[in-house]
Amino acid sequence: MSITSLQSGASGLSALNTALDVTANNLANVNTAGFKSSRVNFQDLLYVEKTQPGVENASGDRTPTGLYVGLGVKVAGTQLNFEEGNLIPGGQYDVAIKGSGFFRVKVQDDLGNGGFAYTRAGQFTKNSEGKLVMVNDQGRRLDPEFTIPDDAISLTIAPDGKVSVLTASSATPS
Repeated sequence: MSITSLQSGASGLSALNTALDVTANNLANVNTAGFKSSRVNFQDLLYVEKTQPGVENASGDRTPTGLYVGLGVKVAGTQLNFEEGNLIPGGQYDVAIKGSGFFRVKVQDDLGNGGFAYTRAGQFTKNSEGKLVMVNDQGRRLDPEFTIPDDAISLTIAPDGKVSVLTASSATPS
């Protein structure tokens, strides 16, 4: 057995280990709101040419094919799955996006990107100021900000994203 075959086998084990890590992460986050699963893309490595096609063999015939031996596999990258997930009934202010799109939320501006991030996680709640924020450890605010009045009876979101609130003091949504 040659070192090449051992290295080829080791490259396969390493690539499969990465695929297993990605699968484990997908399983661990199956109930995480807005989580997008990943898939692993593989790519074969270089090939060693042992015999060229068309070379004359011992009986005087020309070989129709060559002999190429692959040197293994590697992970070329991972891809996010942007398909819609299942809708899970949730809290009073939870919303979902049907089709393409993201919620824009405010984040700390460490990278100089304007302090915004995008998510499909639609679990929201009111903070102490009545603003709609994400239900996570950081309570990121929606952008543009949206304040829910204390006397709100119902919220309606139109297909174009316009939010209307019906309050106890108003006869029509505003």
